[in-house]
Amino acid sequence: MSGQKSPFTPLDDIRRHGARLVKKFALETQRKDEARFLKSWLDKPLMTGAVSPSGKALAKMMARYVDPQTPGPVVELGPGTGPVTEALIARGVDEKRLILVEFNPDFCRLLRKRFPRATVIEGDAYALEMTLADLDEPVAAIVSSLPLFTRPERQRRALLDAGFRMMRAGSPFIQFTYAAVSPIPLKGKNAGRRDFDAKVSPRVWLNLPPACVWVYRKNQG
Repeated sequence: MSGQKSPFTPLDDIRRHGARLVKKFALETQRKDEARFLKSWLDKPLMTGAVSPSGKALAKMMARYVDPQTPGPVVELGPGTGPVTEALIARGVDEKRLILVEFNPDFCRLLRKRFPRATVIEGDAYALEMTLADLDEPVAAIVSSLPLFTRPERQRRALLDAGFRMMRAGSPFIQFTYAAVSPIPLKGKNAGRRDFDAKVSPRVWLNLPPACVWVYRKNQG
């Protein structure tokens, strides 16, 4: 109708344009991260273990088991391009508390740019106590995206034990997997004495491929 003001303003146009740019940037970043992961997997499939980064739903599921109020650093193993790191920060973990242990030097450079206040360590997560030898306080949580099934059962259990020695009593060791069974052996000769509790999340169907999260805590007493 003539004389009637449009309900839209130039500010609305700016906002819509800005939203489109943000979405475009996010998609471009996601594609670049997927390309980085694919290249890393093609170069060293046993070290990378996945052809794409963890999806947002899986990253959020992993982060939900971390209590931001528990004091001490939060150690992330195999952060890759940082999707779980972002979820941990969104969960309320101060970026300065994060220690990111990554073997791939290209991913390390990317992580230092994306998370400048976090501590990024280029090192071997399977030699955790040596890699974090300078750590002088108990760890609040360990969050792992390592491809554990590429390693022998004995080595997986050794990693869990090392994590327990570094963590506060009752703190979680969090590990995702695409498999239907626990990445840490729960029975058999390599399981050792079951001195830990293991719980599994619902399967995250929105992740491709679908995955679930295992949470291990050392039994007290």
